Amino acid sequence: MTAARSRRCLQAAVLLWAALSPWALALAAAAVPAKLKAAPAPVATGPMSKVEDATMFRIYYGQSFKVIKNSGDGKSYLLMQNTSKMASKTRYCTGRIKSFVIPLANFSIDTTTSPVSFFELLGVIESLKGITSNQVASQCVLQSYTSGNAQLVNRTDAQTLSQFTAHFISDTDEDRGCNFAAYVPLEEDAPLQRAEWIKYLGTFTNSEGRANTVYDAIKTNYLCLSKAAANLSTRFKPIVAWIEFTQGMWTFVKESYTLQYVTDAGAETVDATITNKRFNSSDPEDMDNFHAILCTVDVVIDQTYALEPAEYKLATFLENINVSQDSCYSFVSNRSIWRLDKRIGASGTLDWYDGAISQPQLVLGDLIEVFFPTGNYTTIYFRNLAKEEGVTEIGPEMCARSISTPMEPIILPCE
Repeated sequence: MTAARSRRCLQAAVLLWAALSPWALALAAAAVPAKLKAAPAPVATGPMSKVEDATMFRIYYGQSFKVIKNSGDGKSYLLMQNTSKMASKTRYCTGRIKSFVIPLANFSIDTTTSPVSFFELLGVIESLKGITSNQVASQCVLQSYTSGNAQLVNRTDAQTLSQFTAHFISDTDEDRGCNFAAYVPLEEDAPLQRAEWIKYLGTFTNSEGRANTVYDAIKTNYLCLSKAAANLSTRFKPIVAWIEFTQGMWTFVKESYTLQYVTDAGAETVDATITNKRFNSSDPEDMDNFHAILCTVDVVIDQTYALEPAEYKLATFLENINVSQDSCYSFVSNRSIWRLDKRIGASGTLDWYDGAISQPQLVLGDLIEVFFPTGNYTTIYFRNLAKEEGVTEIGPEMCARSISTPMEPIILPCE
């Protein structure tokens, strides 16, 4: 009797514990000191950018900060949100890491070597308060300068440049201050890699959403045009000589991004084993060899530097290359001699090194028309010397929008 009663009591106790166990566990958990509880994992808020094509930088996100690893100068940039406690307590300026408070309240840029068009696409020109040269190929940056929103600063005056929350430079040897940030899209090897640097700048201004949208539109348009160009190719692709004349020597341009443009536009360049040579314009044998190569090409792109691009005409090219206008070269008879200086800013600054970097789909559209002419497309960056095309000079009066309004990328028709 005693044993049976004991078993019944034990069963009742087990049932009661089972019924109360969830409450017991909850009470036990509540009794654990707050310091001992696991904190939730930090989650970054807001739009984020992921690097898809560029090779010179990477972006990492925390809850109230971002880190950019920049291969241009080998540094890491800690970007701290201005609302965070970290921003008021932390400052780094070492050989490996620099810190910035974001979004940038203001910034400056070395405009002698760095493109400004990315800032226009982001819509942050109003915060651009310092430029090192007014010789830029951007009508709205010129307007910002002439209206007093941006000031001209000496690129070697580190003390003056320190007044800005960031100073962007492309020449990393010019790094003179804690607020200097390397900005090197021109060091990338391919057009889309260069264009993706809009995401790099977007992290400094909390403009990732805008940067992603712009780059996605540009990349989609570029790839569509490249695919269309591949379908235009005939049995034999057009052969292109991309050349330049420097200090009495003719050479073939071998920059990776130019070769990529030619390929993506459905053409091909002269064989690399041939283009490694230099040709002295004063040496008849050299020029004879150079002329023999040119006899095999369909299109010439002349990248020769000109102090005054508007004065560089067909006669200039023919004189430099020592060819007559009535010669039987295919590119002469077909009137396909081009230069990339159609859009110029103050003092002959080429937009080729600015707007063409941020919107490579426009360059590709130009080259497709150059290689497969339709007559229905007006080129933006390339002008035809054989047809005596002139240049387009960019001035502040051409800015048709507020400097606080983002510039929209031009998306070319493509099916």
